[in-house]
Amino acid sequence: MLFKKRAPKPTTAIEFLAIGDTVVDEFIKLKDATVNCNVDTDACTISMRWGDKIPFESATLLAGVGNSANAAVAASRLGLASALMATIGNDRDGELIIDAFSKENLDTRYISRAPGKATNHHYVLWYESERTILVKPEPYDYSFPKDLEPPKAIYLSSMGEAGATYYADMATYLEKHPDLFFTFQPGTFQMQMGKEALAAIYARADLLVVNKEEAARILGVTDTEIPELLTMLKRLGAKRVVITDDRDGAYASEGSTTFHVPMYPDIRPPFERTGAGDAFASTLTAALLLGKSFKEAALWGPVNSMSVVQDIGAQKGLLSRKALEDYLKKAPAEYAATDSN
Repeated sequence: MLFKKRAPKPTTAIEFLAIGDTVVDEFIKLKDATVNCNVDTDACTISMRWGDKIPFESATLLAGVGNSANAAVAASRLGLASALMATIGNDRDGELIIDAFSKENLDTRYISRAPGKATNHHYVLWYESERTILVKPEPYDYSFPKDLEPPKAIYLSSMGEAGATYYADMATYLEKHPDLFFTFQPGTFQMQMGKEALAAIYARADLLVVNKEEAARILGVTDTEIPELLTMLKRLGAKRVVITDDRDGAYASEGSTTFHVPMYPDIRPPFERTGAGDAFASTLTAALLLGKSFKEAALWGPVNSMSVVQDIGAQKGLLSRKALEDYLKKAPAEYAATDSN
C-alpha cells in the first residue's frame, strides 16, 4: 500500500528532536496466566498452559510508540515544537503511525519510509499491571543526516542495529554544535554495543538517564549500589546523570552535587506500567529546555511517570504543562529533591 499524498513539510524550527525507532504496539490483555518470582529477587517469569487455547480479555493497537516516539509526544504535550527522526515501512502500520503523530502535533519531516520493508510491530503480553514485550526490530538502513538543521535539543534512545558509523557521524555532528542540548537514554542495541564503542556519545551527553539495571549492564558490574554506579557513569563524561530505581525514585548527579527525588504519589494503583521511564527522562529534558534548574526538572519527571501508568500504553496519560504544574502545586511536602552528598 502506498502512502497518501500529504501537505508540504512544515518549516517551524524544532526545539526537541527525538531520534530512535517507532513501532506499533499491540496490547494483549491476558486473563489466564501465572507469575513466578525467585525468592528475594525481582526475577519473575510468566507462564501459560502449553499446547492449549489461552483466553485473553482484550487487544488494543497503539501506533507511533517506542522510547523516542514517546519522548517526542511528551515534549509536544509540554509545549515544545517536537519532532521524531525514525524509519517506518511503506505499509498500513506506517500510515497509522503518521496519522497518530499528526494528532499529537508532531513534526514528521524526519520520518523516512523504507520501500519493501515492514513497520516495526510489537506484541505486548499484559497481565495485571506488568507487561512482557515480544519484539522483532526490522533491518533498516540507518544514516545520520550530516546537514541536519540544528534543533534546540536532541534526545537519542532505542534504535535497531544502526552500526558504529551512524553514531560516529552523530558524534561529529554534536561536536560541531556544542550549544545543542543532548540527552541519551540508551536502548537495548546501544547498550549491547558497549560503552567503548559509544564513548563519544556518552561523553557528549548533557543528560544521561538509565535505570539501575541498565546502569549495571552498561558498566559491566554486579551487586553495585547506586552511589557507586553514579560515580562510574559520570566517568563516561556526561554532564548530568540520573539513575531511576523503580519505587525508590531517582538519584541524580551534576558536578559535585548528588540528590534524590522520590516517586510522585500514585493517585490510584497503576493500571499498566509501559512508558514510565520514557515519561520520566523526556519530561526531565523538556523541563530543562523550559528553563528549570536540574532539581526542579527532576521533580517534573516523576509526575508524568505517575500519570502515564494510569492508562494503557506509553502516551495516553502524558500530561500538558498546565496539568503537570497543577500536580506539582498539590504535591505533599515530602515530595522534594534531597541532597545526598
